Amino acid sequence: MIKEYSSINKVSGPLLIVDGVKGVAYAELVKIINDSGEEHMGQVLEAMEDKAVVQVFEGTGGIDTKNTRVRFTGKTMKLGVTREMLGRIFNGKGEPIDGGPQILPEKERDINGDPINPFARHVPEDFIQTGISTIDLMNTLVRGQKLPIFSGAGLPHNMLAAQIVRQAQVRGKGEDFSVVFAAMGITKEEALFFKNEFERTGSLEKVVMFLNLADDPTIERIITPRLALTAAEYLAYDCGMHVLVVLTDMTNYCEALREISAARDEVPGRRGYPGYMYTDLATLYERAGRIKGRKGSITQVPILTMPDDDITHPIPDLTGYITEGQFVLDRGLHMRGIYPPVNVLPSLSRLMNKGIGKGKTREDHSDVSNQIYAAYAHGNEVRDLMAVVGKESLSELDNMYLKFADAFEEKLVKQGFEEDRSIEDSLEIGWSLLKILPAKELKRVHEEYIKKYHTPEGKPEETQAKGLMVPPKEPRKRPNNNMSKAV
Repeated sequence: MIKEYSSINKVSGPLLIVDGVKGVAYAELVKIINDSGEEHMGQVLEAMEDKAVVQVFEGTGGIDTKNTRVRFTGKTMKLGVTREMLGRIFNGKGEPIDGGPQILPEKERDINGDPINPFARHVPEDFIQTGISTIDLMNTLVRGQKLPIFSGAGLPHNMLAAQIVRQAQVRGKGEDFSVVFAAMGITKEEALFFKNEFERTGSLEKVVMFLNLADDPTIERIITPRLALTAAEYLAYDCGMHVLVVLTDMTNYCEALREISAARDEVPGRRGYPGYMYTDLATLYERAGRIKGRKGSITQVPILTMPDDDITHPIPDLTGYITEGQFVLDRGLHMRGIYPPVNVLPSLSRLMNKGIGKGKTREDHSDVSNQIYAAYAHGNEVRDLMAVVGKESLSELDNMYLKFADAFEEKLVKQGFEEDRSIEDSLEIGWSLLKILPAKELKRVHEEYIKKYHTPEGKPEETQAKGLMVPPKEPRKRPNNNMSKAV
């Protein structure tokens, strides 16, 4: 039932306070009409007994308290969805901005989504190949997982996101794969980069883009990721597609939350962010996953820039609690010209072991990844030691680990923006690095794999003659559940 009021009590930032309202519901869609007939869209943020707090998506410019009417539509905000959205570009409100025709929706869906019954969730277990070695080999992305990228100002997270979108695929199953890309608060230059990159590589036809630019209303950033996830849910669960959702930049989204909280005069939490930010982020991240009996899936890769590269900042800290790991971009690697500058030591994919192994990637994948991780960590310890005692004081084995760490960054971490490596390519690079070390140092690899991939062909006896003893596999030592605890 449509209700209209002219009783605006206060305008505060992007919010309107409307008095004397009755029967208004949370998240109800609102039309705000000023005295010149111009319409703004809004949404009920808080409904009290006789008051309503309305957030205005386009901002409150031109709205006065006397001559403006507020019309409560009795409906929640919905997005018209259809498979024809693929290859199209929309603004942060879901309106086409690519010059194409309006969408003729097959269905309309509430942008807040429906909660997924935890019992109906299917365990993510299918490998997604991104073509990037530090992801595929060391921190494998699994279909249905939510795995963020922690970056910093000036680091190439946009390039990495574009490369993932261009190269990501579910191998060997002939299944429909698509990408939903949502950008919040990015510049026009960044938006043009993504658009041109997707068009140049021909990947735009499998992408649905939602763009909220830096000069668009801040409040619009609250609904942009929800629109994107609604489109993703339709493609996944109605069309049976496997959907990769890329959300950038979640820091801008959280800044919009802080602006709304300040306008409502709420008691601030950590660093001024609202105390409910954890819950709000969870409503987005938890829309990823697989559902039993449904063919499709939603995999999320949120991107956030850590203010001052601080991984203990509330945004990455809370994100780490909700998601299943993280990729961490390193400024030191970037300054040395290494792309993508993924630091594998603080990075983690908690569902990696579900999506690798025989029949998924290769039987030696887990052992190779664990051994490379351990060797690289030891190589970094040797670097620190060398800074104290000098290279001349290092042992022969220490020099081998030092060489390994350098080669790891130059050969496996570093790869071209256009370079698409298969998991087999990444594994072969991994074994070529492990050959820098003597076989007796490969304590996390089964003996059968050492004989097959590490020992020079035709000389297994030589290795055995040296008294090769392979102890039982040790568990991979990785950071605890939340990244901030490991820093």
